[in-house]
Formats: sequence, structure tokens, C-alpha cells
Amino acid sequence: MLIAQITDAHVGAPGSLFYDRFDTAMALANAVAALNALTPRPDVVLFTGDLTDTGTPQEYAQVRRVLASLSIPLYAVPGNHDHRETMRAAFSDHEYLDPKTPFFNYAIEHHPVRLIGLDTVDPDQFGAGTLCGSRLEWLERTLAARSDQPTIIFMHHPTFDTGIEHMDRIKCANGDAFEKIVSRHNQIERVLCGHVHRPVLTKLAHAIAMIAPSIAHQVPLDLNPDGPSSFNFEPPAFLLHRWQANQAIVSHTHYVEEFGPAFSFASGQPVN
Repeated sequence: MLIAQITDAHVGAPGSLFYDRFDTAMALANAVAALNALTPRPDVVLFTGDLTDTGTPQEYAQVRRVLASLSIPLYAVPGNHDHRETMRAAFSDHEYLDPKTPFFNYAIEHHPVRLIGLDTVDPDQFGAGTLCGSRLEWLERTLAARSDQPTIIFMHHPTFDTGIEHMDRIKCANGDAFEKIVSRHNQIERVLCGHVHRPVLTKLAHAIAMIAPSIAHQVPLDLNPDGPSSFNFEPPAFLLHRWQANQAIVSHTHYVEEFGPAFSFASGQPVN
């Protein structure tokens, strides 16, 4: 099974540019084209939040227009730049979303790897996320129901520090409680996050936790304690997670850039 992870598109309203500098809708379109062109093609795409920049209906309409050409099943969770109910209305045709529940929490059961989407949005915080008691209880119950199934949890905010302090200040609260749940469920293979706009890797209990780079702009790698909040235009990218039975998941970074053809080591000629 091949699982793609895209994150942090920050799509604005039609005709707008991110900070008057960058076309995030085009960046999402480029990522969709790159996903569709992959061979083999991913089985699913996980979108780990910040689909839009301000969560307006116009922005979600723009996201849906771009995603209409994606030929791979998509599962999404919101980020802090999203608006939960507006996003729910925009994705009302996605049957995995239960309109009767307050959060975007769900489990996708019909793949070899169980996919658990977890909603970390806290609308009362500026940027930061949380896992409240009800969300943690839901996660514990959901994991306990299928303890024999390899599982990936995907969410927007990471629960761990990265060393990029302005992002660590707006991580997900209740990280200790989340890690305790992870430690009790050995079937969890990966915890996949967005939010930081950089590729970051660590361990949570026994599981590998990964942050994906943005498919739009990136956050500079600045490990100084007083580093400013800023963005740059390092190459956009997404992650690919490859699962095979009885093997560990292997993750790759795929850059959404035109590098020209690959060349054969044997002949020095382009590879078709």
C-alpha cells in the first residue's frame, strides 16, 4: 500500500496571492499533478490540514476546484487555518465524515493499513492545537477496537517540540496524554503531522512521528531560541509512505519540482 501525505496548502480566494507573493492554489494544483503522475500511483492521499488560509467558503470552493482533478481517494483533517464547520460543508460528499460528530475524527477500515484521522483544532487558540479529553477518549476506544491492525494516525499539529521555537509555541497541547495512548497500542506505525512546514522526524513511544513539508511555502530551519516567525520558498514537497506486509513502513520525500529526466549510471543517457 502506498500512502501520500500532503499538507499546508493555505489556498486563498480566487485571484489572491499568499502575502501578495505566492500563488498557493497553483502550488496545490502542481502537487495534484505530481500525485497523479506517480508510478505506481498512491492508493490514498492524506491531507493533514491548513487546506485554506482563512477558512472562508470561497477558499474551500477554490480547494475543491483544484482537488477535482485528483484521481486518488482523499482523506482530510483540518488545521488551525481551517474553519471546521465550513470545511465540513465543503466536503459534505466525503462519506467518511460523520455530520453528527463535533470533530473530524474517523477511522478508515478498508485498507491493509488502518487510517485514523484526528482533529487537533482549538478555535480558542491562536494557531495552537489541542487534544481534549473527549478526543483522547475517542482515540483510545478506536485503537482498542482493532489492536491487531497496522495503524497510521494523521493529524495537523505535532505534539512534540521541533526546536523551531515560534512553531513549538503553537504545537498541540496534551502531548503527554497522547503519547501515553500511543505507548499502549503497539499497532501504531506512524503519527503523521503537518503545521511546521518542514520535514521533521522523531519517536513517540515506539512509533515514528513525522512532520511533512508544505506543498506551498516552507518555514526556515532556525534553531535559535529567538528565531523570527517567517517563511521562504524552499522546494515544495510531500511524503510517500510505503507499507508491505510483515515489513516496516518506509517513508520518502517527493519534491514538487521540475528537475529534468533521470540519467542511467550505465549509459549516461536519459531514462524513459
